Amino acid sequence: MPLEVAAHAGFCMGVRRAVEMAEQAAQDGIPSCTLGELIHNPAVVASLEAKGLCSIRSPEEAGGRRVLIRSHGVSREVLESLQDAGNEVLDLTCPFVDRLHRIVEESSRDGTPIILVGEREHPEVRGTAGWAHGEVRVVAEPEEAEQLPGMERAVAVAQTTFPPERWEAVLEVLRRKIRGLSAHCTICNATQIRQKEATELAGRMDAMIVIGGRNSANTRKLYEACSSRCSRTILVESAAEIPPAFANKGSEKIGITAGASTPTDSLKEVVTRMSELENKDLTQSTEEENHKDFMAEVESTLVRIRPGQTLTGRVVQITDDEVCVSIGYKADGLIKRADLVDQDVKLDDEIEVEVVKVNDGEGNVLLSQRNIVNRKAWDALMAKNEEGGYVDAVGKEAVKGGLIADIGGVRAFVPASQLSQRYVEKISDYVGKEMKLKIIEVDKQKKRVVASRKAVVAEEAAAKKKEAWEKLEEGVVVHGIVRRLTDFGAFVDVGGVDGLIHITDLSWGRIKHPSEIVKPNQEVDVKVLSLDREKERIQLGYKQLQPHPWDNAVEKYPEGAIVDGKVVRITDFGAFVELEPGLDGLVHISQCATTRVAKVEDAVKVGEEVKVKVLGVDPEKKRISLSIRQVLEPEVPAVVEQAAAPEAEYEVVASDDKIAEEFVQAVEAVEEAAEKKTEE
Repeated sequence: MPLEVAAHAGFCMGVRRAVEMAEQAAQDGIPSCTLGELIHNPAVVASLEAKGLCSIRSPEEAGGRRVLIRSHGVSREVLESLQDAGNEVLDLTCPFVDRLHRIVEESSRDGTPIILVGEREHPEVRGTAGWAHGEVRVVAEPEEAEQLPGMERAVAVAQTTFPPERWEAVLEVLRRKIRGLSAHCTICNATQIRQKEATELAGRMDAMIVIGGRNSANTRKLYEACSSRCSRTILVESAAEIPPAFANKGSEKIGITAGASTPTDSLKEVVTRMSELENKDLTQSTEEENHKDFMAEVESTLVRIRPGQTLTGRVVQITDDEVCVSIGYKADGLIKRADLVDQDVKLDDEIEVEVVKVNDGEGNVLLSQRNIVNRKAWDALMAKNEEGGYVDAVGKEAVKGGLIADIGGVRAFVPASQLSQRYVEKISDYVGKEMKLKIIEVDKQKKRVVASRKAVVAEEAAAKKKEAWEKLEEGVVVHGIVRRLTDFGAFVDVGGVDGLIHITDLSWGRIKHPSEIVKPNQEVDVKVLSLDREKERIQLGYKQLQPHPWDNAVEKYPEGAIVDGKVVRITDFGAFVELEPGLDGLVHISQCATTRVAKVEDAVKVGEEVKVKVLGVDPEKKRISLSIRQVLEPEVPAVVEQAAAPEAEYEVVASDDKIAEEFVQAVEAVEEAAEKKTEE
């Protein structure tokens, strides 16, 4: 007679929590009672009563005792009446039922009707209805849903142990009748899994035994599900109720499951009873050995666990706040969302978890998935630290004295003095910023890490600087970026090192400030003029890569051409006029005006825009002779009129032989013209 026990048989998480906390309350010496039966299981209720924890029917019967709220929960009104009477309340409401209460309370604050899908007289349904702020309608069948009046909007929720297929059938009707329906499937995943598993098991068995209280709706639904697949299904509250002739065929396969309110001891008793029936014809020694082997197989599912142990479990329940994982222990484990790495985990997924606590004080096993990830991240970080390499990090939070950074899941502290080579005024600027860090201190026992960004920046800069110096040679042209400007020049980053372009090497012409030629962050090509490796000084040239204005001066400024210029400098012998940056010509004092001047300043001023005539260009000596006078008096007749005056006197002043010769020729022409006029 092969036996097979359902994997999810017996206490669910909420019931186990309630029973274990109730047993602890019965032992602490404080007079206590339960409001109604703690769970729907006569054996458990009787056991608690034997320990002094009896049940009462109404809050008025509390009599000042501590009152334990059963796993089915109660209404808000009942809780308030207990508290107003001065009773201490220990709320053992199942977390899934409590979530249902919160949904009903929040959804009905604005007067939205609540449709509660469940058994009208079930304690959970009555308690849940008491959390609504407005109208509540209870339906259990599609036919009842059809009888509901028309509504514009409503919120639908379900009793946590309600059969999923019936919920869907009712919901189909509600969606058709209510335009603004908001549905929340509040059915406990454990119920769904238990019923699905039991139904599948019953389909493979010749007979089924369902263990649980007959007044438990959860157990009744389990019995109905098994009966639909296996005609030989019985419901028992204890092993003593199993008929002696139930296992009358040695080859018959029998399955065993239990409701959510069934304790592990009741399940073990049934397994033991069936084992005894199976081996009744064997010798006592053989019977004991077989029984021992079978119970060992059953007990093997109840493995021992310890904090820090890593296990592989299967996801069996998912709520908004927690995930329940079957780990082969007598109790399933809980993982809070904050300790779950994969937030998209699904039912039946296998995940690796670490035991944090075997018992959190409420009978729950606390698990963590993040602890495993953190440990692996720590080990990887320590391995990288031993290699002496840099680590990639992201700034997470600005704190007093520095920055908290995340290094692949490990928190590290970066002191403010280690963030940069310069003073950091706003540490928050580094939050969310990716960076490379160097670990400078580790406390393995406390798992604390101190890291430095400054060290990375300094080492990278040194390496970059060394590489840059190796590539630099006098005379080569390199690409750089203007970093900063001063009155005397511009500093340019040429691959990790800075070089200076002196203001005189920025332009062929005269400039007052480097900003006239270049701007910060501008990319430029420069020529290396000189290198001092000992003092780490680099002299760069910018104008050396620009066309020299003397290269085409002869073609651009032919003799006799009249051009525009600006007076840039005045001397005793003349004025220098800039034709273009880097190209100046001289206007001799004798060519500054149409009349003789004692000082050049009497004719022109520095900065004045003037028109000049090109008298000559000498590219070898880099000299250009200019004249303002010949622009003002381009023709001889004006001079002739002056010479025709009887009292006219002439003084020849020339800047050079050519100008003097031209001037003499002009005077002679005036005299000849005057003599001719006299003869006439």
